Amino acid sequence: MTFEGIDGSGKTTQVELLRAELERQGREVVSLREPGGTELGEGIRRLVLHGVDMTPWAEAALYAAARAELVHEVIRPALERGADVLCDRYLDSSLAYQGTARGLGLDRVLELNLNAVGGLLPDRTFLLAVDPEEGARRGSDDPDRIEREGLEFMRRVDQAYRELAGVFGQRVVVLDAGRPPEEIAKEVRERLELS
Repeated sequence: MTFEGIDGSGKTTQVELLRAELERQGREVVSLREPGGTELGEGIRRLVLHGVDMTPWAEAALYAAARAELVHEVIRPALERGADVLCDRYLDSSLAYQGTARGLGLDRVLELNLNAVGGLLPDRTFLLAVDPEEGARRGSDDPDRIEREGLEFMRRVDQAYRELAGVFGQRVVVLDAGRPPEEIAKEVRERLELS
């Protein structure tokens, strides 16, 4: 399962709440963030979030490289042993941020990422939809390179996510992230038939 949304939408909180619930039920859970989760992924995370400015294709390729490593080293082995895998971002982030908001093209970025992950898609994606202004208010006091893009960029990303929910409606569930975290977590559990 993956959690997607603009910065400040509450993805990390929801991943942690679901992880705790699944572990309470005695399940093995692997909880990950993107980019990250491997030595290469963490290095790429530092570069894309706190490094120098880069072209949109360089950014997309770096995210795809981190994702390829994460799938090979962590996600596939976890799934093979029957663990539940929760990701704070996955390939839908690249589709929204680089494919649409940066103008690289949804199909081109999707092809890059499907090749990188060997076609592995989430069973379910929860899109935490929040007004970009609210997301900005919730944001970090020390914004990263992407967060510094500003409100207009986040509006494009938000719109891209909402369009993706329409394209991938069988997999993507849109949740109103303006609500209290526990209320959202309850809906996630209900949709996963865990309550």
